[in-house]
Amino acid sequence: MSTDRFPALPDDQMTARQKEVAAKISGGPRGGIRGPFIALLHNPELTDVLEQVGEYLRFRSTISPALIELAILLVARYWTCQYEWFAHERIARTKTDLPDGIIRAIQRNEIPHDMTDQQRIVHDFVIGTFRCGAAPGPVYDEAKAAFGHAGVLDLVALCGYYTTIAFVLNTGQIMPPNGARPLREAP
Repeated sequence: MSTDRFPALPDDQMTARQKEVAAKISGGPRGGIRGPFIALLHNPELTDVLEQVGEYLRFRSTISPALIELAILLVARYWTCQYEWFAHERIARTKTDLPDGIIRAIQRNEIPHDMTDQQRIVHDFVIGTFRCGAAPGPVYDEAKAAFGHAGVLDLVALCGYYTTIAFVLNTGQIMPPNGARPLREAP
């Protein structure tokens, strides 16, 4: 799963700070060092800050878990981040009620059909943010009406945080186990 770009750090080669951050992550809701954290541990201060943001967004956000995973899958698809898709497709399927049809449509880089109003708002917010640099006015207004100011900020942070994670994973060439490539390159 790791590459020569950011090899996994054996315990005996970690600094005290790296060990401290690794123990904090392993003891938290993530339960271990996987995916982006393999690479990120090469910079323990950055890892610590990003892990706190990610933990808030995944586990304490004002947005429901299914909508969080919808947003993450949209980010993974946008950046063709194989590992991010692999990890979060599994979470979406096993820990939320996000419908299979929506997951498959996003995987194929298509607009999903039969979305609830909240799913459509999250979809349009994420896609609009990536295409325009900010959610367009009507999309923002719908998101604010549905989720409030705090929810809109959580959506913005989800887009930014998971883009950062996608960049770490793609730069590190960190792939799913067995080299699986669940996403085709976007046209």
